Amino acid sequence: MICMNVFKELYQYRELLKTNIKKEIRGKYKGSWLGVLWTFLNPLLMLAVYAFVFPYILRVNVENYTIFMIVALIPWNLFTTAIQNGTNSVTQNGAILKKVYFPREIIPFSVTTSQLINFLITCLIMFVFILVSGVGFSIHLVWLPLIILIEYLLILAFNLVLSAVTVFVNDLSHFVQVAMTLGFYATPIVYLPTMLPAKFQWAMYVNPMAVLVEAYRAVLYYHQDPNLQWLGIWGGLSVILLIVGYLIFKKLEKTFVEEL
Repeated sequence: MICMNVFKELYQYRELLKTNIKKEIRGKYKGSWLGVLWTFLNPLLMLAVYAFVFPYILRVNVENYTIFMIVALIPWNLFTTAIQNGTNSVTQNGAILKKVYFPREIIPFSVTTSQLINFLITCLIMFVFILVSGVGFSIHLVWLPLIILIEYLLILAFNLVLSAVTVFVNDLSHFVQVAMTLGFYATPIVYLPTMLPAKFQWAMYVNPMAVLVEAYRAVLYYHQDPNLQWLGIWGGLSVILLIVGYLIFKKLEKTFVEEL
């Protein structure tokens, strides 16, 4: 019933949703000289730094380290950028909310979907690196759409809750930034999971991005099936979290205008 209501409202306001997504994509680099090229340059610059620091300074010994890292770094960038933008999305649109009625959930939906589109564009860089490096692709690539979908649902669930709560707790966005920084080092992006001490290995499975990063790496770097057990668990949890997030958002949206 909840899903039907969501899809019904989104379909009814589909033109507004499409307009908002386009605005998010175009507005991100509005006024900059390079425009949408920053979608490619940002991960490339980060990649250049990490590809030098970790193998040559910190001596992380991994074959094809650039590919090992890029297949994890780009999905992580999707997660952090979408969460950071989504957290403040409702408060930043306060003026519009006071003037016009539309389903409020369109705002976090728009932000999350626009970041997904940017991610898919950035994947072109990742695929070029994979091909040029000689790592190539395998039949296991068929799992990639599922992994991306699970990450999208997870981000959307977080954004629904965070965007709603931030209306009432302005400091939340600062906590989110700190959490993203800590999360980067808690997720095996620039290092092997086996480098974690044995007593901390359990953290790999309670961290959804650790599971997803390893899934991306399995199909794109190792050419093997992802850990289907944990991917299935977090796939199911992402749906549950999305439903809970939507209910929280709908509960809190009733007083958005008053608080804004």
